[in-house]
Amino acid sequence: MSGYMIFSGTSNPELAKEIAAYLEMPLSTANINRFSDGEIHVKIDESVRGKDVFIIQPTSAPANANLMELLIMTDALKRSSAKSITAVVPYYGYARQDRKAAPRVPITAKLVANLMETSGITRMVTVDLHASQIQGFFDIPVDNLYGAILFMDYIKAKNFKNPVIASPDIGGVARARYFASKLGLDMVIVDKRREKANESEVMNIIGEVEGKDIILIDDMVDTAGTMVKAASALKKLGATSVMACCTHPVLSGPAFDRIKEGELDELVVANTIPMTKHCKKIKMLSTASMLGEVIRRVHNNESVNSLFEANT
Repeated sequence: MSGYMIFSGTSNPELAKEIAAYLEMPLSTANINRFSDGEIHVKIDESVRGKDVFIIQPTSAPANANLMELLIMTDALKRSSAKSITAVVPYYGYARQDRKAAPRVPITAKLVANLMETSGITRMVTVDLHASQIQGFFDIPVDNLYGAILFMDYIKAKNFKNPVIASPDIGGVARARYFASKLGLDMVIVDKRREKANESEVMNIIGEVEGKDIILIDDMVDTAGTMVKAASALKKLGATSVMACCTHPVLSGPAFDRIKEGELDELVVANTIPMTKHCKKIKMLSTASMLGEVIRRVHNNESVNSLFEANT
């Protein structure tokens, strides 16, 4: 029998099934249900004694329920004598609250890290943290995987005539620069600012975009406001096409309507978060093989970094 087991929470069971299929092993079973007042109850249906256990559970919406489910599953596995417990959290919720941006506010990303460690998680695997410094909030190993490995082949297959990488804001410049260097492309920046109070935002484009195929790069797309406005500004300056590659499809509120009606030609996302709606402009790529390979390497004590060096 294998020395490791894979469990799935209820957040993204389809991704868990894909990962198990890649590893050619069955998902282990756990009974997860809720009492009438909403309390979560978990019962592990198989012996995990002495096993390396992996839990697939992104903490996407509803973030609180999915996080608590992960913590309770971990506690059940720890009390069942699992050798190690690795949380595979493709989307790490609360990552945007990673610093004190104003007085008297929490650093919730750190609080969540403390909760995960206290529950018994011994390692975390995630994809494209909103800020890579969040790894330092943990005192356990954290593998922050690069979503770039998913998007680069897709971008190359498009055979754009004049492709250029773009950052939709100043904060994403490092991520966009990484893509640009790996693909050997130039880069432009969308500088978003509000000139005066109560006036609409102004998009200033740093770089040449006329006649170019623009590829916007970001770690997540939430309400899609910034992304759609950036696409509009780029088109006004003569961009031939605008495609966006965003790892995490949060897509809350008016996001789908904005994407459908806006000037963004295509949005490419990963399946770190399950999508509740469908849109012709949105293409979803699977993280299953990447996460499955990382799980195999972690269990076998092999290098995870070499996976990305070989593919980028």
